[in-house]
Amino acid sequence: MSTRIDFSTLGLMDALDLAFLIEKEAYQRYLKFAAQFGIEGPERPGHFFRSMAENEAKHGEEIAKRRDAMFGTTPSQVSLDDLFDVEAPEEGAIRRTMSVLQAFQVGIAAEQKAYDFYDQALKHITDPEVHKLFIELRDEETEHVQLLRDHMEKLPPSASIEGEINYDETPYL
Repeated sequence: MSTRIDFSTLGLMDALDLAFLIEKEAYQRYLKFAAQFGIEGPERPGHFFRSMAENEAKHGEEIAKRRDAMFGTTPSQVSLDDLFDVEAPEEGAIRRTMSVLQAFQVGIAAEQKAYDFYDQALKHITDPEVHKLFIELRDEETEHVQLLRDHMEKLPPSASIEGEINYDETPYL
């Protein structure tokens, strides 16, 4: 995880913009992974990554609505260039023989990484509203990790079986 943000000077609008961008980055990475694996059925890692992308999109939409309600069309002062890999799964985290269970583990690691980001940022935030927002966002990441663990426990035994990717169907590998 890498950022170029000075959290001690972060205002609420910038914090909301940053949170939105974190969700956007994770959304884009999950979609990329889904395309790599294909999403034919729930037994495929791509299906899992597609559902994670949808969850990140919903969370991003919620943050964007909140930002718009508070700040309207005021231009953002932060961009994706200001952060990298905050919540998005690591680029090299997938491999061609990944099982659904392993895909869930990648998702848990990404959500934990986002929790760690918000938790570490809290130490440097001086604005009370931003502090409150980051606590809320951090706690949501805890909920996401637990949700993934709950779903993992319900996976059939076949979810741990690794498989091969058809390279003709995977444009990014």
